[in-house]
Amino acid sequence: MDKIRIEQHGFTGVVWVIGWLFSIGFLQMGFWKAILAIIVWPYFLGSHFAALV
Repeated sequence: MDKIRIEQHGFTGVVWVIGWLFSIGFLQMGFWKAILAIIVWPYFLGSHFAALV
């Protein structure tokens, strides 16, 4: 009989949210800039780390 394994990969999402909130607080962004950062910040992170690989 096979066992069912449940894996949870929520840690990376939590790290992303913490980093996003830190960036907004550190840069003292306004509301609309913070909303824009939701879209732009992951793109720049992805392009930066893709260049390292």
